[in-house]
Amino acid sequence: MAILNILKEGDETLRKKSRPVEKINLRTLRLLDDMKETLKQSGGVGLAAPQVGVLRRIVLVDDGEKVLELINPEIVETKGEQEDYEGCLSIPGKWGITRRPAYVRVRATDRRGKTFEAEGEGLVARCFCHETDHLEGILFTDKVVRMLTEEEIENM
Repeated sequence: MAILNILKEGDETLRKKSRPVEKINLRTLRLLDDMKETLKQSGGVGLAAPQVGVLRRIVLVDDGEKVLELINPEIVETKGEQEDYEGCLSIPGKWGITRRPAYVRVRATDRRGKTFEAEGEGLVARCFCHETDHLEGILFTDKVVRMLTEEEIENM
């Protein structure tokens, strides 16, 4: 496994739409493994393939118990609303307040090609939305209600 370079704000790849994964092959599996290692090393809770320069519909979300591998994820249900601070590995040092659903259910394919659903509330729901946004070329700063000041960031 390898630690991949996380692209930073300003890289045009982050603004492009990702293509679906048509078939799961060794290259896909290697990408999943490398992304998992990169996420673990970064200290983040989610990572999308475009953030490592791969325009494929793959995201990882750490739900606190395990890292979910979501290939071709789709949000199939949302409920409620939450407003909280959000950051991004591709936009280090910047945080903002965003509004996201309080509950999210996603449907995706796993590394064995099996369709499954996962659900989450709070941070996990926020992460599902944040990471699937990356697949559309959307950054959290596009949805921010208000950016936090340096003083607010220091007091987080």
